[in-house]
Amino acid sequence: MNHVHNNAKVDLAVFHRLDINLYPMFVAIYEQRSISKAAQILCISQSAASHALQRLRQHLQDDLLVRNGNKMLPTPFAEQIYPTIKNALLAIQSIAVQKQQFEPNMLQSLKIAVHDEIEPIIFPKLVAHFQNLNLDIQFFSHKLERKTVLADLAAQQIDFVIDLEQNFGDKIQFQSLVQDQFVVCSQLNEMTTELYLSSAHIGVSSRRTGMLLEDIYLHQKQLSRQVFLRCQHYSTALQILQQHPQAILTIPEMILKHLSISQKLKIFTVPVDLPLINMGMYWHKDLQENSRHHFLRQEILKQIFDQKVFRLQRNLADYKESGLFAVSALGCETEETMEGTQKEVKTVGRVRPIRTEEPILWMMMKFMQERGWLE
Repeated sequence: MNHVHNNAKVDLAVFHRLDINLYPMFVAIYEQRSISKAAQILCISQSAASHALQRLRQHLQDDLLVRNGNKMLPTPFAEQIYPTIKNALLAIQSIAVQKQQFEPNMLQSLKIAVHDEIEPIIFPKLVAHFQNLNLDIQFFSHKLERKTVLADLAAQQIDFVIDLEQNFGDKIQFQSLVQDQFVVCSQLNEMTTELYLSSAHIGVSSRRTGMLLEDIYLHQKQLSRQVFLRCQHYSTALQILQQHPQAILTIPEMILKHLSISQKLKIFTVPVDLPLINMGMYWHKDLQENSRHHFLRQEILKQIFDQKVFRLQRNLADYKESGLFAVSALGCETEETMEGTQKEVKTVGRVRPIRTEEPILWMMMKFMQERGWLE
């Protein structure tokens, strides 16, 4: 049996003169610092939001939010009451949704902020995945603004951020999606550590200033390189690379596979040990148990997993077609011989690992065959 321990009485007569709908509007303007943005979130006109703010000012006898330049700044009284109002609205929200049964056809939109280099890799696949579910959804891809990630997720301006792993604070949740690695592009015929560190580099970043990710990693190893040119897009960098025979571009492999590459250019592994690139999705902690949000997260993860299985199947097929997989995957040295018109692959020498990924692929192939994922 539930008991109410607070002896304070609720003056119900107050609510007769009070419009509860004014308080979500107050929270929206407070968090967005903008009447127009708040109106957009609440799906009302800017004029209606302005009138609502004026009514709340009159009721609470305080200016609450005052224009300063292009921002609406809170008064001391607004700062004082904001946490109480936000917590009250969260409590009402939790009561309102706990008995609601979520259905996928209730989805109306999916809003994701993603870096423009990553957008053509991930966004089309997500759109195709949700369309295959026969859901009538509006899709929105927004430019990634790392400075406003926390505010945008908190105000539900966006559902998810897809970006490199980093710390956006305790209120932001992270789920890893894919790992990638850097590779080197150049017209050079070889790539050594000495060449890599002494050659001229092209750097890519949408930021005006600040160290590039590769340089942060190199700095941690007390190494450095010379960046003679910095541009915003990898596609631009690849074009410039064709004009500079001695230059080097360090680029995530996943991005490179989706770009046009000149036949002049060669691809090398990075001769310096750089960490893997971990990319994933971010969302606000307050939405962790939200049924709509949970469904979207699961579907995004499912789509990424399906792509991983597809790539693994393709890699396994390549190994099987090579004629070396069955033997070298077991970690043996091999030798090709010709018997008439037939090519044979024989093991020679003692058993030892040749390439570490081959035994892993072999074990994963067996695992997938047992579950019927591979024919």
